[in-house]
Amino acid sequence: DRFMSQHYDVMTSQSVRAAAQQNRVLRNTYLLLALSMVPTVIGALIGVKMRFSFFAGSPGVSFLMFMGVAFAFMWGIERTKNSGLGVLLLLGFTFFMGVMLSRLVGMVLGMGNGEALVMSAMGGTAGVFAVMAMLSSVIKRDLSGMGRWLSVGAVIIFVGFLACALLSVFFSGPALPLLMAMCGLSIVVFSLYMLYDIKQIIDGGETNYVM
Repeated sequence: DRFMSQHYDVMTSQSVRAAAQQNRVLRNTYLLLALSMVPTVIGALIGVKMRFSFFAGSPGVSFLMFMGVAFAFMWGIERTKNSGLGVLLLLGFTFFMGVMLSRLVGMVLGMGNGEALVMSAMGGTAGVFAVMAMLSSVIKRDLSGMGRWLSVGAVIIFVGFLACALLSVFFSGPALPLLMAMCGLSIVVFSLYMLYDIKQIIDGGETNYVM
């Protein structure tokens, strides 16, 4: 009985520590997500004010340069994910992405209902995140196998956008149907990535809030 009692105490203690770690990672993930919106908005505002256009020259070459910078950030974040430098690189990455969004934001703001469209996009994004976060807390099924399919989807998106960029080199602009298809697929895949990542934290499969 004493052995069983000790074993039960050890198992209970381990369960409590695991739950505390999961809650800490999830809390820090949400806090860092909220914090990362600040440099994103600042980058977008600066880009709009300066009329920044990364793709003003050759769209194909510019796209490849953009991907190079983005992957450099992701590589650096992966290498420093367990330190404060990883947080700084992540915030730098979100600032860079905000700048990259600035031309699109500027074009939309120039429309008659531009401000409403931007606010709708922000609200829609927040809504999708809220739904995915809620689903991750109520779904009991293990979703770890979803990661492989999402990776395939991400590769398809990358190849699709690369094809659009290459088409723009030889033609006046990218194939609009392909571009719209890639945008729609991106919304689906990365919405599901939210569900997958949060579920991984809840199930203990992810212990690093930077990642």
